[in-house]
Amino acid sequence: MKTQITEEKLTQLFNEHSAYVYRTALLLTRSEALADDITQETFIKVMKKYDLYDEGRPFRPWINRITVNITRNMLRKQTWLKLFGQHMPEAVDTAGGQGFVPDSSQEVWQHVAKLSLKCREVIVLHYYQDLSLEEAAQVLGIPLGTCKSRLNSALSKLRIVMKQDSDNALFQGGKLYER
Repeated sequence: MKTQITEEKLTQLFNEHSAYVYRTALLLTRSEALADDITQETFIKVMKKYDLYDEGRPFRPWINRITVNITRNMLRKQTWLKLFGQHMPEAVDTAGGQGFVPDSSQEVWQHVAKLSLKCREVIVLHYYQDLSLEEAAQVLGIPLGTCKSRLNSALSKLRIVMKQDSDNALFQGGKLYER
């Protein structure tokens, strides 16, 4: 039988990975309240399921998978709550206010945040969390080809939206002005 996690080990893992888990949840949900809940639920699941973790493998992909699955479940639950008129935490305009997205990427992030969850997951994991496509596919539990297809679809949608934005702007005096 595998060993249970100790309080010291759980504290160490929380200190090392909680900011990463929160960042992932915030980028996927655009809600600080949901990101807090997801972070807590992720570490509760880590505590309960640690005996299933293979210590010979890296920890980050395992916790990523837990985070993404809990995020999906929470967003699914929010959809049902919204359907029945329950209160939902407000989404933040951008995660950039939290320092998670560089200032130079704010415009891009605003468009990424509007993508479907499936497209946003691949973008967040690959570009914002610096995972390879193979790692992102593993975290999402999808084949590599599906991951590549979702990334291509997301990038195509971003190109279209950003081209439309640039067509609606005028370049004057070295600065970009809206029409």
